[in-house]
Amino acid sequence: MKTAARTFGISRRRFLAATSLAVAAPTLVPSSVLGAEGQTAPSNRITMGVVGWGMQGPGNTGNFLGQPDCQVVAACDLDKGHLKSAVDRINGHYKNQDCKAYSDYREMMARKDIDAVMLAVPDNWHALVAIEAAKNQKDIYGEKPLARTIAEQQAIVKAVQANQRIWQTGSWQRSDRPMHYAAEIVRNGLIGKITRVEVGLPSGHHDFAGTAPALREKLATLPDKSTDLAKIVPGTPAWNLAVSPPSENLDYETWIGPAKMEPYIKARVHMNWRWNYNIGGGQLLDWIGHHCDIGHWGLGNDDKIGPLEVEGKGEFPPKDAIWNTCTKYRITCKYPNDVEMIIAGGHGDIRGGTKWIGTEGWVWVDRGGFDTSIAALKEARALPEEKRKVKLHRNKGGHYRDFLDSIKSRQPTVAPVEVAHHSAIPGHLGLIAMLMGRKIKWDAAKETIVGDDEASKLMSRGYRSPWKLG
Repeated sequence: MKTAARTFGISRRRFLAATSLAVAAPTLVPSSVLGAEGQTAPSNRITMGVVGWGMQGPGNTGNFLGQPDCQVVAACDLDKGHLKSAVDRINGHYKNQDCKAYSDYREMMARKDIDAVMLAVPDNWHALVAIEAAKNQKDIYGEKPLARTIAEQQAIVKAVQANQRIWQTGSWQRSDRPMHYAAEIVRNGLIGKITRVEVGLPSGHHDFAGTAPALREKLATLPDKSTDLAKIVPGTPAWNLAVSPPSENLDYETWIGPAKMEPYIKARVHMNWRWNYNIGGGQLLDWIGHHCDIGHWGLGNDDKIGPLEVEGKGEFPPKDAIWNTCTKYRITCKYPNDVEMIIAGGHGDIRGGTKWIGTEGWVWVDRGGFDTSIAALKEARALPEEKRKVKLHRNKGGHYRDFLDSIKSRQPTVAPVEVAHHSAIPGHLGLIAMLMGRKIKWDAAKETIVGDDEASKLMSRGYRSPWKLG
């Protein structure tokens, strides 16, 4: 499916410049520039820029730094401290000072000598940054969920398709062998007709940035001892104590971007933005691109096959609390062919991971865990070839390698943009159903909510000026 055939116009020019220099002064050009000593020649090297150095950015970038045919040449972040860390890490790896720093992603995207980008930004920025990359002919490695709203996801898909870009979603579980094995068991009918899928996701909130303890220590000085960030709302002494001027390192005005302007609270900025619906989507949307994605993979729902009906119930903090995303939820999706999917966080009867239940058995898989009712399949790592009537995309070098190989071959990755879109739809619809307090009917072909104008409005959000989706 993949070949190594691809030429990069700008890289070729760099290569020719390097070789001409070698003729004039060969002692100045190391043989590694020419592809010797096990190095990849510039003519075959993929140049990359990275946007975002918070939670996922460093790890993603580290994996690309480890690929011999990838050269990271630029980094972008709105936090000066993060940006310095990114540039230092990249230059330290290459032992040079070639990585250029940017605070405006548009400037970086305009560079003609960058082939691909890695995007790891808060959800409110997914659409604008991805669309700008696609318009500038960059291939894209983008984090899940695809975007903050269904409308933003639709816009990303349109831009990627219109510009014929390669897209890899950070739904890396598709490159994990047990996940692949489990999905192939299901797709090949070895547990019969699927009747139910259980998707267990995390619940509550988690202080990824480690900024909550300092705030709680301040809040403990108040008479009411209000330290629960999911209960602190505007107009209270606790809220007033939590609000502070933005960090001097962070361009907070731009960081908020198209979202509604809100006071700066350190405990809901870096990493913890996901617990604020103004920016992120809580545990539900943070994880829907993982376990629901694998559930869809086993069902064969990567194309326009979506739920027909979605309903759910959840426990929400006050809508204007510091952390206001749903802490416990249970969503039921009805699919064609009488398939039911349960997506739950905080419910003990739904095990974490993905479980398919069929007429002839079941299969469960999670990170580091696999089990099935089919005894003959318990210890195997892959299906025998004679049983692989349906063969799912299998990459040999991992998720990041798959992206680079697809850039060269111009063939789809294991998690292309359309897959990311469809995998997140149940999460978006589930959230809408919980907020509306009623069942949502979905037309998967038209990608519209049926007969509910009020619910349909939640498929999109207004943009703060001057930002526009397009």
